[in-house]
Amino acid sequence: MAPSWRTPLSAGGHDGRYQQRNGVSRCACRSPETGQQLGAQCPQRGQPGHGRWYYDAHVPGPDGRQKRLRQGGFTTRAAAEQGLVEVLRSALSEARRQGLVSTNVAWRLRLPRGGRPQAVAWTREREKLWWTTGARPPVAVWEVEHVAEFLEAVQDDPLFPLWWLIALRGLRRGEAVAVRGVDLDERYRELSVKRQLLVIDGKVHLGPPKSAAGVRTLALDEFTNQLLHRQKRTQQRRFAGTGANPHGYLFTHPDGRPLRPDWLSHRFRALVRELGLPPVRLHDLRHGAASLAGAAGVELKVIQHDLGHSSAVTTADTYWTVFRELAHGAVAATAELLRSHARFRLNLGPASQA
Repeated sequence: MAPSWRTPLSAGGHDGRYQQRNGVSRCACRSPETGQQLGAQCPQRGQPGHGRWYYDAHVPGPDGRQKRLRQGGFTTRAAAEQGLVEVLRSALSEARRQGLVSTNVAWRLRLPRGGRPQAVAWTREREKLWWTTGARPPVAVWEVEHVAEFLEAVQDDPLFPLWWLIALRGLRRGEAVAVRGVDLDERYRELSVKRQLLVIDGKVHLGPPKSAAGVRTLALDEFTNQLLHRQKRTQQRRFAGTGANPHGYLFTHPDGRPLRPDWLSHRFRALVRELGLPPVRLHDLRHGAASLAGAAGVELKVIQHDLGHSSAVTTADTYWTVFRELAHGAVAATAELLRSHARFRLNLGPASQA
């Protein structure tokens, strides 16, 4: 059955809270004088890409009860509409497979696709603008200095190995919390990603990764291998003979309960806010892993594999802006390194350019 819309598309703020105003893009920009949210008074409100969107629809479930679908974080209205169509198409395909419906009415439905949001780096200029006005890019990733500052600050956090793993190897949050001790091969320094934890109707479920490409094996450096090995031993000693953590997850609550992906995002956001770092989502830490790999000269095909993308086109379309910005920074740093170790007689001052 088609969705029964409770509201048209509504907009959500950058802080992730849902707003009740219908069809209006809202943001979380604050006044530099008062610290209060600007709301409708934000001067950038009408600019494309400013603010976030979410969809809010009600559909009848198999038991006849109304199920609410609501998801946010979309940079454009078109992206939110497309997100809803994809969810309904997938749900109806599964319903058809189970014999609950005879046809998937959303199969042929096509909407104009909005442009894929381009990730940009949190440069000093963007960070200064954020501190002054509260404005932030739709998708932004930390530069290496930000990542290093975050990891140094949380090195005593019980979940430090998890933060490190996402920042370096770019796992999705559901994949990270589903990693088990048996997925770690210390001898060959490899980590297998085979499943993810999902929250459906408020309950945690174990399922496959986002796509077939999400099933992958990641190479580990020696430090990461030892860090995860130590975490594995800690979990084994903590829960030996208790019956807790029966799946052998590498990261859990102290009592052995699995970490919910949404809880992990809230925890990450709280740490970022506490440290005063430019705001990024936990998913943006994954984006940052791709950016750092690109800046280090890792081939695009390798980055595609490590992120679990089905196509290198997806990787390039998402990160080309960051790769370009970081490439400029990298070549400048390389040139400066050469100049500091060599004596050049060439003078590029105004007199030599005349």
